Amino acid sequence: MDIDISETKQDCGRKAAAHGAGLLRKTIAESGGANIVVATGASQFEMLDALVRADGIDWTLVTGFHLDEYIGMPMTHPASFRRYLKERFVNRLPSPPAAFHYVGGEADPEAECRRLGRVISAHPIDAAFIGIGENGHLAFNDPPADFETTEPYLVVDLDEACRRQQLGEGWFPTLDDVPARAISMSVHQIIQSAAIVCTVPDQRKAQAVKAAVEGPVTPQCPSSVLQQHPAATLFLDSASASLLER
Repeated sequence: MDIDISETKQDCGRKAAAHGAGLLRKTIAESGGANIVVATGASQFEMLDALVRADGIDWTLVTGFHLDEYIGMPMTHPASFRRYLKERFVNRLPSPPAAFHYVGGEADPEAECRRLGRVISAHPIDAAFIGIGENGHLAFNDPPADFETTEPYLVVDLDEACRRQQLGEGWFPTLDDVPARAISMSVHQIIQSAAIVCTVPDQRKAQAVKAAVEGPVTPQCPSSVLQQHPAATLFLDSASASLLER
């Protein structure tokens, strides 16, 4: 794991996007296309804004996947991650991607996991643009995360800390409105990505960052698994890096 620390969250997002754009340009030049994973949440605002404006990427050669979606949530809901990605990423690209495979929250969850698993198995991921949750989660793999399964997508239960983060970011009016279950890309699938661009700004993420970087690799802090990835880069701002000792 490499770590890059910026003074502001804006610089953090721009540097993460520049790094990711470089990976995409290189992969497309060498392979004729690229497969990516794109995360959602408030922590990704600045990175995605810079990524969609990056020069020299032929998006028609890029196939995208996203990490997770609440079970039973329609795309019309303000908190839908499909809606987030359409509005903040896909619809803002200068040209349409080759494909973007959304997680269907309204589909039968187990069947949707199987469908997505078949699709992503045929598209090895070149770059995963992800974040870390306040509880240390990756995607919606809350602690203790399943480090053993090799299934690409899972049905998961969301813990209270995760649900409170969604409330705190303003996606829902009350905690009772935050769904308790979701479909999530598995930790195993995320770690299979050739490169990981992990963007984690804000003071509220500082404790999770410390555990992920300086603590043991454990399902109790799912993002700690990034320590074992040979091409993961963690982009922080001064606030999220404030508790690091090294």
